[in-house]
Amino acid sequence: MRFAHLRRADSPAANLAVVDGTDAILVSDLLADAPATLQQLIEGGTALLDALGSALAEGAAPRHPLGDWEFASAVIAPPAVLAVGLNYAAHSSELGLKTDAAPTVFTLWPNSLAGHGQTTSWPRSLSEAVDYEAELGVLIGTPAKDVSEADALSHVWGYTVVNDITARNIQFSEAQWSRCKSFDGFTPTGPFAVTADEVADPQDLHIWAVVDGDTVQDASTGQMVRSVAKLIAHLSQSLTLLPGTLISTGSPGGAGYSRDPQIFLRDRSTVTVGIDGLGELTTHCRVID
Repeated sequence: MRFAHLRRADSPAANLAVVDGTDAILVSDLLADAPATLQQLIEGGTALLDALGSALAEGAAPRHPLGDWEFASAVIAPPAVLAVGLNYAAHSSELGLKTDAAPTVFTLWPNSLAGHGQTTSWPRSLSEAVDYEAELGVLIGTPAKDVSEADALSHVWGYTVVNDITARNIQFSEAQWSRCKSFDGFTPTGPFAVTADEVADPQDLHIWAVVDGDTVQDASTGQMVRSVAKLIAHLSQSLTLLPGTLISTGSPGGAGYSRDPQIFLRDRSTVTVGIDGLGELTTHCRVID
């Protein structure tokens, strides 16, 4: 199944919905004591997901055209957002950074989460070197502590698309990467969160980015230096990965910083990042003078 947080244009309230083709079915119309967010659904475990699937199969709930709604972030109030840097050799090389023996891990702040089709803005005074990064997002489903690589994927609830937007001037002026990637709206996710059973192999997914109509990233998740399973196993050695934790697994080559001439997100730029089977995530950009 695939899920989204949807809202009406005239209301800030997000509604958890099942997405079926071009239709949305509100979870509140399927279950009497329905989870309000994806986080609550994940915390409810397999039993809640199965109950939802059974209610959906009955076909009695009303359907709404997906086009009548706006998207909020696919992930709302997760226990943590963990990001992995330098996980594709081509991206490490183009930034002039070394892929270390252990993953480069940092956190993203919750204010950075944004939805498909939303506008992300930032002050020109802070950065004129804002870059895009298409990434596979992994959602943890059950607590993972000291898990093996062989068992790691059994802890995955699902996947989503992430754009890890980055202010490069700040990234290269500070030792820690959280701030340069955590401006308001710098972590769009979605449009959907897709359950793990719909992804046969997370290392066999086409991933890409398009900026203002031009394809700028075009790769496969099979090019990761460390697979999803390896990342989960590694992270779980030092902390318990709680249900709902989002792990952004790194970006392939093709970042705007490394291009000649460089390509940065400008005022009124549109960037779309996508992953086969998971969807296409679009962000509109505004630079504030």
